[in-house]
Amino acid sequence: MELLQLQYFLAVARSEHVTEAARRLHVTQSSLSKTIQRLEEDLGVPLFDRVGRKLRLNDFGVRFLRRAERALFELEQGRQEIRDFSGPEQGTLRLAVTAASTLPHILREFRKKRPRIQFHVQMLTTQEMIALLHRGEVDFCLSSPAIQGEDIDCQIVYVDPILVAVQDGHRLADRRSVSLAELREEWFVGVKRGYGTRDLVDGMCKQAGFEPYYVYEGDEPARLTALVEAGIGIAFIPATARHAREHIRYLQVEDRELSREIALLSHRSRYLSRAALEFREVVLDYFGSLQ
Repeated sequence: MELLQLQYFLAVARSEHVTEAARRLHVTQSSLSKTIQRLEEDLGVPLFDRVGRKLRLNDFGVRFLRRAERALFELEQGRQEIRDFSGPEQGTLRLAVTAASTLPHILREFRKKRPRIQFHVQMLTTQEMIALLHRGEVDFCLSSPAIQGEDIDCQIVYVDPILVAVQDGHRLADRRSVSLAELREEWFVGVKRGYGTRDLVDGMCKQAGFEPYYVYEGDEPARLTALVEAGIGIAFIPATARHAREHIRYLQVEDRELSREIALLSHRSRYLSRAALEFREVVLDYFGSLQ
């Protein structure tokens, strides 16, 4: 069994499509298919069921996938550890976030300490982020909500109140607080379903007896305040994402405790470089200063 076979197997298992996997691996479809075939011959069982143009893991494939992911995970951790010891002042810190509003401040502080460390940051839905975390492909996740799991180290670093942002001139702009029931007929702008804050506020509104009507749903939380300012709709904005815009007013939710937990997540078995450990300290110091 070859390392290349395992890498190709994981690519096909995750995409469930030979064409897509070959494109990501930058190899021909025939080469990829032959490599998978040799792996199946070596194991003595098929790993996929062919359904039209797609491949679906069968029971053998599901069992083997867990072992293959663990084997490649350990090899990657070994590479990370060697890289850290050979060049501790260089490298790349890999992050996934669903709570991105505080990230620029955190990265700025970290860069002062480690100016030669590069970043690779992905803004993801909760499900996408957890998938990367389980595969050990990121050092940390800055997440809302907090996620618990057997292989996940979850540290809640901040409880962030969620406010209602309205345009200056809106019927509620002179208020300091508002009940959720008063927002029943409003138009909202927000992020897509699957992001922690969106799922949280939708659930709270449902408890209050209505479903928010969204006229805009995107994947860039920073854009929401500009849309509110333009009068497109109102928005639920975490306090840490609040901007001092002249034409926006922020109201507290008065009848319910509406807040999100921000957590720092990591895989319990992932090797954390010295730079990663320093990043964690920067995160804790930053949120400690907000308490």
